[in-house]
Amino acid sequence: MRDTYVLGVSMTRFGKHLEKSLSELAYEPIWNAIEESNIDPFDIGTAFVGNAYGGLITGQESVRGQVVLREAGFSNIPIINVENACASGSTAFNLANLAVAAGQTDIALVVGVEKLFCDDTAKSLQALSTSSDLEREGKMGILFAGIYAMRVRSHMEKYGISKEQLAQAAVKNHTHGSLNPHSQYQKQLSIDEILNSRMIVDPITLYMTCPLGDGAAAVLIGTREMAMRMKKRPVKVAASVIGSFGNPGISEHSIAARVSREAYRKAEIGPQDVEIAEVHDAVAAIELYLYEELGFCGPGESGRMIDERETWYDGRLPVNTSGGLTAKGHPAGATGPAQIAEIVWQLRGEAGMRQKKQTPTIGMTENGGGNVGNETAVVAVNILKGDP
Repeated sequence: MRDTYVLGVSMTRFGKHLEKSLSELAYEPIWNAIEESNIDPFDIGTAFVGNAYGGLITGQESVRGQVVLREAGFSNIPIINVENACASGSTAFNLANLAVAAGQTDIALVVGVEKLFCDDTAKSLQALSTSSDLEREGKMGILFAGIYAMRVRSHMEKYGISKEQLAQAAVKNHTHGSLNPHSQYQKQLSIDEILNSRMIVDPITLYMTCPLGDGAAAVLIGTREMAMRMKKRPVKVAASVIGSFGNPGISEHSIAARVSREAYRKAEIGPQDVEIAEVHDAVAAIELYLYEELGFCGPGESGRMIDERETWYDGRLPVNTSGGLTAKGHPAGATGPAQIAEIVWQLRGEAGMRQKKQTPTIGMTENGGGNVGNETAVVAVNILKGDP
């Protein structure tokens, strides 16, 4: 298998784009990524397009990737449609990386795109609810905020995590989002504003939750030789791993723990080596849980991490410098490639006001999606390394 490298990355500003189609959202980041990569677009051998809910929201089924890429000027090449809940874009990245590593193509294009706004919030929420086992959880009427709330409350009771500590994760991410021109929300919020916003499901308040959003992101993957031609710091894909939910009573560790451990093994690092991370904070409170599951701290120590500001952009291990899903937004199919873009910008020292003081060398993304049983249905973890 060949070493693979991220070439160009680009994304739209996430937000409400009622006037734009999936194709229009994807066009600009696709061509920005191509221009940055310094490649001939005719050398792109295959494309993977991640989208979760386009069929339910727009009615376009089956060939969404072909429709999106036709408008961007692509035809003849293999175009693979990827649907894997909120990890659709990360799954597209994983497949593209495998295609280049295996020598199936020298350059692969990854596109993540989503439209969740349609002037009918109920329709959007109904679409999101389909990322669960409708025969079981669906009949119980449980939405994702409720699932997250149960996990968070259990964690709070077990380790004494406070509501104030949960809220601090949202404060951090809204602060980071205020520094990110691509973020849907660009306003700093105080801890009181977070805690006093409308309760969604105790202990999760409105400002702890990610918004609906539209947006797109694109990534190009190629060889080291191509990365060197960019005259930027080469960024290697050290590991790209996807896993699915476990069986209760059989799986000893959570899905996030299992998948991240495999990614660490493949990248030949440990969690202590990660210098910056983007994680799936669909509700900000779950970020603390993920610190522990990903091995960034020991069980019950995540409250201390947030209290000591270790995960702020100027801390020891910045998490969600983009603003995370909480502030940057969460157009599902675009989230994974957008996480990749943020880590690449950080590794190249291009993240502007939210840049980590000492440019990191190892970054990580964790992107989840759906729910089956009592676990997230799919989790994707990617580890990127900046060449010396």
